[in-house]
Amino acid sequence: MDNFLGRTNRKNYFYGIITYAKSMTDFNSIIYHRRSIRNFKNQPVETEKIEWLLKAALLAPSGKRMYPCEFIVIDDIKLLKLVSESKQHGAELLKDAPLAIAVIADSAIYDIWVEDASIASAFIMLEAENLGLGCCWVQMHQRGTADGKSATQNLKEVLGLKDSHEILSVLAIGYKDEEKRAYTDTDLKMEKIHHNKFDRKTEKK
Repeated sequence: MDNFLGRTNRKNYFYGIITYAKSMTDFNSIIYHRRSIRNFKNQPVETEKIEWLLKAALLAPSGKRMYPCEFIVIDDIKLLKLVSESKQHGAELLKDAPLAIAVIADSAIYDIWVEDASIASAFIMLEAENLGLGCCWVQMHQRGTADGKSATQNLKEVLGLKDSHEILSVLAIGYKDEEKRAYTDTDLKMEKIHHNKFDRKTEKK
């Protein structure tokens, strides 16, 4: 990772100049093309791309610069299966993903860790699309198994977490093995937009 950072830092200045003009168009394309991907090819994600995903996570803003979030990279097949069983529904796709990133936070550091972890998760998802990868947010916070245990409780020992750690999400990541069309402006729920105050006229009856 250190060697990678050294290589990229030497290029940052010139790379920034070259890419500035197209950055807005690129970002607009990313937010329209990003879709939740649940099927992945049996192809590992390159180390360099994982590093970019993690840098995106670390660049996410944090309230009062408290930075309670940490990130666990999971690529062990057996571990991915265990994580996929940590809640009752919706995590099955993790066992077939080549990579996952658990977004955890130390709740003892900051009481609004959910917000910080949510922003970091979104940054990772957008960077995944930017890198040509698919990604799906698997919700863990306030989820669990039929025995009444929370997903966090189920994963404490599996991931070696501290008592004060909470898990917001585990992001399944890999090369896409399904195609979904990009969003268009016709998909936008414009009735959700208001100016200055809530407009009750836009409410659906």
